[in-house]
Amino acid sequence: MERSTPHELSYAEMDEALAGIDIPPCPNTVTAVMAEAQKDSPDITVLTRIIAGDVGMSAYALKMANSVLFRRGAVTDHVGQAIARLGTRNVVCIVVAVALRNSLADALPAEFLDHFWNRSNAAALASGMVARKLRGIPADLAYTYGLFHDAAVPVMMRRFPDYGEVFDLALTQEQPLVAIEDARYRCSHAVVGALLARNWGLPATLAAAIRHHHDVGAYEMPRGSLAAESLALIAVTQVAERLISDGLGEPDHEVGALYDKAVAYLGLHEDELRDLAEDLVEALSG
Repeated sequence: MERSTPHELSYAEMDEALAGIDIPPCPNTVTAVMAEAQKDSPDITVLTRIIAGDVGMSAYALKMANSVLFRRGAVTDHVGQAIARLGTRNVVCIVVAVALRNSLADALPAEFLDHFWNRSNAAALASGMVARKLRGIPADLAYTYGLFHDAAVPVMMRRFPDYGEVFDLALTQEQPLVAIEDARYRCSHAVVGALLARNWGLPATLAAAIRHHHDVGAYEMPRGSLAAESLALIAVTQVAERLISDGLGEPDHEVGALYDKAVAYLGLHEDELRDLAEDLVEALSG
């Protein structure tokens, strides 16, 4: 879903827009894992102990380590082996994903959250697979971005009782979700998501990508105003989301005309897109 023109909010505008929106605080577990992961020599034993102490995180770590994106050799059912396979940056991704889901679990219908996180997981996997085909775009960072880029949608739904109506309106009338959000709430899930990412200590390039991932003009922004890595993350995930929609036989309500811009930016050819689509269908059905 698109936005007509990019606009960088001032601090005053952001404070006004976000007034009353409850941004989930960064849990102690996330803080502890990030502190260890950012050391010059992170201790895998410490990270494993934190992950193994949480059933949800352990299950997610094993699922991720055995996925087509990260699996090397035989399937593992040992958390320590999964952590070693994934590496420290992906451990952070696991902790953030599970903690974010847990922070919203009691506030929203389980059916909505299950559908939302399943789609987010698919976007993350697809983004990592697209990034792996390209040079200069870390697959693990693309995975994290794919998982997190729409994370503020549940936050908005929890804050605004009529947000479900807004979401349905964007789907049924094919109006850009961010445009409806801006008109009704004077903020959007892109802005809230960027703040959420920043508050949870995620990389600045990832937060910037979240902030601009619905901007039609993002690909034409002046050089230097948006980091190349941020724009690459946006492009990779827009391609991934279109491929998911096509593979599932669903209408594309998310990317729209931005897909062609993303493909052009990444320099992908039709045969590469066809191969990616086939690999993705196999991965999602596995």
